[in-house]
Amino acid sequence: MKKPVINSVVITAMFTLITFACQKSFLETPPTGASSSSQLTNRAGLDGLLVSAYAELNGRGYDQAAASLDWTRGSISGGEANKGSNSGDFNALTPFQTYLMIPTNAELNQKWSALYEGISRCNMVLRMLPLATSDVTDADKARITGEARFLRGHYYFWLKRLFNKAPYVDETVDYSTGVDKVKNDADLWPKIEADFKFAMDNLPGTQSASGRANKWAAASYLAKTYLYQKKYTDAKTLFDQVIASGTTPNGTKYALVANYTDIFNAATETNSESVFADQAAANTGSSDNANPNLNLNFPYNTGSNGPAGCCGFFAPSFELANSFRTSASGLPLLDGSYNTGANQLKTDQGIASSAAFTPDANPVDPRLDWSIGRRGIPYLDWQVHPGQDWIRDQGFAGPYSPKKFIFYKSQDKVLTDGSSWTDGYPAMNVNFIRFADVLLMAAECEIEAGSLEKAREYVNMVRTRAANSANWVKTASGTNAANYVISNYTTAWTDKTTATTAVRFERKLELSGEGHRFFDLVRWGIAAQTLNDFVMYEGQKLPVGYTGAKFTAGRDEYLPIPQTQIDYQGKDILAQNPGY
Repeated sequence: MKKPVINSVVITAMFTLITFACQKSFLETPPTGASSSSQLTNRAGLDGLLVSAYAELNGRGYDQAAASLDWTRGSISGGEANKGSNSGDFNALTPFQTYLMIPTNAELNQKWSALYEGISRCNMVLRMLPLATSDVTDADKARITGEARFLRGHYYFWLKRLFNKAPYVDETVDYSTGVDKVKNDADLWPKIEADFKFAMDNLPGTQSASGRANKWAAASYLAKTYLYQKKYTDAKTLFDQVIASGTTPNGTKYALVANYTDIFNAATETNSESVFADQAAANTGSSDNANPNLNLNFPYNTGSNGPAGCCGFFAPSFELANSFRTSASGLPLLDGSYNTGANQLKTDQGIASSAAFTPDANPVDPRLDWSIGRRGIPYLDWQVHPGQDWIRDQGFAGPYSPKKFIFYKSQDKVLTDGSSWTDGYPAMNVNFIRFADVLLMAAECEIEAGSLEKAREYVNMVRTRAANSANWVKTASGTNAANYVISNYTTAWTDKTTATTAVRFERKLELSGEGHRFFDLVRWGIAAQTLNDFVMYEGQKLPVGYTGAKFTAGRDEYLPIPQTQIDYQGKDILAQNPGY
């Protein structure tokens, strides 16, 4: 064996280093790039930590399933959309539509990790606050604590409805005090309630920036938390207050915007309807500050004639499109007949773009063409949707393109970030809660309280906005692009079952593609029947995409705990969900 040799130069250097290292000044030299305690506990430092907790709302650093717009679980699993693209591309997402999820799916660990990253950042803010320097006022402390607890409530709310059982870790627990030994057996709802309640009681009504949570966002989220637990009276009390007095962080009273599509337009999205949203910005030096979770969800292979050109995911379902069919009087077909015979929308499935095609001429809700891209209808300001040429594989994805979260041609590279591999990083906010959502959740509570006519009033407010013909999709000549017919419910609601059906269907139409549907079906207790009916219908249209698909009651309401996390902590710490 070769003996090590240390020459005199090295020895001299080592003694010099040791001598220098023994000096006090050497020991007190801060590491390069590190922040001192005083930098983190002054007003600017604490606010910086808080901003980092907001930054994780879009799941930055993680994959598509971690996104703020939960298009995988909320919409695909909810039957609003198919995975899209083709069978081979990103097939880790296919189980979201077939309900054949396994604990080792990497997307589950992405979601879990992103949410706990957000929680960790919130807890860091709360852990540092007691050390605040003298420039942090009591009002600052109340606001910062309120925002941090609001965000922590948000992250745990998502963990609860996705996984049901998750470890509860607050600012009193860290790696030195056994964070890895916390079991997932705590009831999360009271802790989520407590965070939102504190935020509601301590946050101001107005804030310094439109993206910050205020007391009304907290009240709305607390009411939503009550609703998920069927605490209708508690939820109604808060919804009443939000509807009567709630304002955005800049002090604008909550209201429906006049133009439905303004909600999804990066130029007009900060408006009276936004209650709480994930904020996005383009051309800041990092595409992560835009909305990275939308970058796969554009029509495929459009070239310069369409947005981004990649990758054909998140294709609206046949069933969802059919749901926008109306009667001649403009009301939805609440009996489910929209999926039968001539009530089904006419599509170009299997028809080449070069072949003749005439779009459906029967009555539809005008929100259809602000929500779903279909052949023969203008696709924002790009061009008329050409059909099959913009679909990667109709046999797997169907004939439709997403349309709500799409940037306009006039916004390309202005309100999109082109610094990465695609222009599909838009400066587009995603609303976690918007005012139409509040009205429809309040309508559910009114029905449970026996106030069916108040519920009808709220639904009609939403429908009245959609009936504004000045904002319907138009052709180049200025005529309506389709046979749009919509009306209010003019007959008094006297039957609870009928009223409930109407409210639930209105949520389906108004909030389509926004990630709510699956969670609504689960909390209503109708997921198994509704989604197996959906699979039976959609599977006939797209047999490859729905091979083996079946929703199993008692299992598929929740995702499995990621196997990676169980391997980290041990199965005696993290219990797996039933059926996995």
